[in-house]
Amino acid sequence: MTLLDEARSRRIPLQLYWPEQTKSKLKLAILSHGYKVSHTAYTFIATNLAERGYYVVSILHELPGDEPIPTTGKPYEVRMPNWQRGAATILYTLQSLQKQKPDLDFKHVLLVGHSNGGDMSMLFAQQYPELVSQVISLDNRRMPLPRSYKPRILSIRSSDQPADPGVLPTREEQKRYKIKIITLTNTIHNDMCDEGTQAQKEEINALINSFIQ
Repeated sequence: MTLLDEARSRRIPLQLYWPEQTKSKLKLAILSHGYKVSHTAYTFIATNLAERGYYVVSILHELPGDEPIPTTGKPYEVRMPNWQRGAATILYTLQSLQKQKPDLDFKHVLLVGHSNGGDMSMLFAQQYPELVSQVISLDNRRMPLPRSYKPRILSIRSSDQPADPGVLPTREEQKRYKIKIITLTNTIHNDMCDEGTQAQKEEINALINSFIQ
């Protein structure tokens, strides 16, 4: 499916996944990819969520002609326009699905984002906490996790790419807001997609499944 946000003159290509059979209303999961990684490169997560009753929408955020992500300057400042564009795309996708798929469960929306897509997802959660039930970050490194009770947050961390100062909550904040931070000792940042080993993918999915129960 491809949406068109006329206000921004922007196409929004989507890859969709859903269970073959369902007995109840499908929850919605929106998946955002890492920079220079295809939105179709997370099938292990998308199919896992679909098997658990989710209608999964994987968004292609980076289009031909888009400005490259800045590599100099303070990441939080210079990359914010990219995240804002991503958050606007997530919002438009959500609003469009509410019109096109009104039978979905929009009270339990799950966001999943890897790397730069995780930064977008965390910005969206900060801006629109009432629209999201849960957020899962796969190693987002720049956008601080919201310090709030809603939405529920899980951040799965790699063994090789540390987050910028202030991105991750302190132990006290994790306890207060019930934020889960889990580091994978045998998985690097670039393995958090279909390029990872079967064991790595199974470990990530096990953490996701435990969180969304």
